[in-house]
Amino acid sequence: MGNEKPEQSLSPFVTMFEGFRKELDEHHDRRERIIKASRDITASSKKIIFTLQRVRAIGQAVPPFVTKSNAQYWETIEKQYKSIAADLQGLNAHRYSHNITGGNQEFMEALSFQYYLETQSLISYDEAGSKIAAMCGEAGVVSLTPEDYILGICDMTGELMRFSVTSMATHGKLPSGRAKHSKPSMQTKDQDDLGDKMDIDEQAPVVQETQKPRTVLDDLRAIRLQLEMFETPGGSKFEKELETKKMPVMRECVDKVEKALYGLTVRGSERPKGWMPDMGGERRAEVESY
Repeated sequence: MGNEKPEQSLSPFVTMFEGFRKELDEHHDRRERIIKASRDITASSKKIIFTLQRVRAIGQAVPPFVTKSNAQYWETIEKQYKSIAADLQGLNAHRYSHNITGGNQEFMEALSFQYYLETQSLISYDEAGSKIAAMCGEAGVVSLTPEDYILGICDMTGELMRFSVTSMATHGKLPSGRAKHSKPSMQTKDQDDLGDKMDIDEQAPVVQETQKPRTVLDDLRAIRLQLEMFETPGGSKFEKELETKKMPVMRECVDKVEKALYGLTVRGSERPKGWMPDMGGERRAEVESY
């Protein structure tokens, strides 16, 4: 018909903005996946820590019931890291690092806490990064930043504080590792010094020396010392997070263990032999306040 208007051609800008829309949709979808995975990793890590707080010894493998109970949570963490590994490659590793940092820090807290209970030592940055890399599968590696590693270690000191205070309240002593014994050696007397001594005196074993075992408080003080010596880049977000939030809480955790040990040592002599704490409501509330 004569009144019909010719079909207008699409503007070249329409195609361009459709591409922008697609990129933004992919960005928001990727961001939401990473945030959800970070939350799931955080929740599973917290459950691992709760179970680890039932351990009462350090320097040895965690009990089988802890391993069995936490197996499902480790599997969940591995599943979440695999699901977002492809989204955190290349430039995206930096672009979305603040979205995964919460999960990484909580994972570091759980991982370093179990590692300490088993070995009475801190897991290294390289070992922690390798643990995450092993969980990511073939899609790529989710990088663990040094900042997340350090902040996770700071949080772990809070779990060591709760572990120590609970052990002192229930068993009446501060958790410590096993004593190390030096091997005895045989010393041969010089011929000039033998004189009229009997043959049994020719060789005398050196008395075996026992090295005092390290306590959790010793390790907490060592961690505090190293963190206080650490210099953060001035004006960075990491400096603000570490100096204004993590460090004051870490120092407070060490102080709480010290005060609990002082009270146990000073007031312990006033208690009869075989005394055990009252696990009623008041006593339990006092322990949990630490």
